[in-house]
Amino acid sequence: MKKSNQIALDRIVQKIAGKKNILGAVFCVSKDNDNADIISASGEFEVDSNYYIASINKLFISAIILRLFYAGKLDLQDKISVYLPAGILKGLHVYKGHDYSDELTIAHLVSLTSGLPCYLADKQPNGKTGMSELEAGRDQPWPIEKAIAVVKTMDPHFPPGSRGKARYGDTNHQILSKIIENIEGDAISNVLTSLFKALNMTNTYVCGDPKAIDYVPIRYKSEIIQIPGFLNSTQNDIISNAKDQMIFLKAFFNGHFFPKEKLNGLKTWKSIFFPFKYGIGLQKFQLPWIFSPFQPIPEIIGHSGSTGSIAFYVPEKQLYITGTVNQQAMPQVAFQAMMRIIQKVKDESTK
Repeated sequence: MKKSNQIALDRIVQKIAGKKNILGAVFCVSKDNDNADIISASGEFEVDSNYYIASINKLFISAIILRLFYAGKLDLQDKISVYLPAGILKGLHVYKGHDYSDELTIAHLVSLTSGLPCYLADKQPNGKTGMSELEAGRDQPWPIEKAIAVVKTMDPHFPPGSRGKARYGDTNHQILSKIIENIEGDAISNVLTSLFKALNMTNTYVCGDPKAIDYVPIRYKSEIIQIPGFLNSTQNDIISNAKDQMIFLKAFFNGHFFPKEKLNGLKTWKSIFFPFKYGIGLQKFQLPWIFSPFQPIPEIIGHSGSTGSIAFYVPEKQLYITGTVNQQAMPQVAFQAMMRIIQKVKDESTK
């Protein structure tokens, strides 16, 4: 990319580090028609610093599901009962006295239209949420068996596949991880590790070592969040860096996991929470026109994480953006930065 683009990115990233509770940031930017990515870091980040990608791991799980689908190893309309033992399924989704568990499909999970409660974000019978406990620094493991057991004590939001409805949550992709294990005959952590190796993502790994300290610690306001028990229990939480995330993002949108021409078929958008919509396995960031009345906001698709981590593609501009502000309390800062990057990074042909 042009030197002016690097200068523009440096200014954006340096400015981020001046915001309250943002101790650093890193962003990588790439284009389809250019082999020279640009990257910039500030504060406690270097350009190659590792960080927790949070819910971007959902895009990895979705990628594997789509790969299995197009390889003929599953159908998105398959009932999840085909791949899960009865003990997991029984009583999983009981809405207003009716058990919908046997009606759940892989499509419901990967598109967040299952109606299942989130074991982290939604209130449990004790009135607390798993997320608030973690944010407060009260670490605890959440293996899939525990997550499913807790979900069975909670109320679903709607019957699976309810018209026009979707609900964001971690439960869906945790169950998808279990389905992947049953199809592949291997632990989800090993399946993900194979994916990293295939893409030469040499700085990316699944959390599993409680002593690992080779990444910038997660922040909640001014505090460091130490949650090794949680991170190492899920078997699908991921540490990576902006460069490796760029490798994966470009692979996702350029045919590595599914035919590139099938991308539009994933855009079955349903609102989850402002300003996001969800399709089949991926997220859309969509601001209303009032936020940019004189300059239309292009389509922005990919995924984000609760710590201010992003991995998004802008098809209209053939632009890819990865990175993080590493702040659980202010993830919106990452999107402010992304919008500035989209505005400031110019095509090579622009004078």
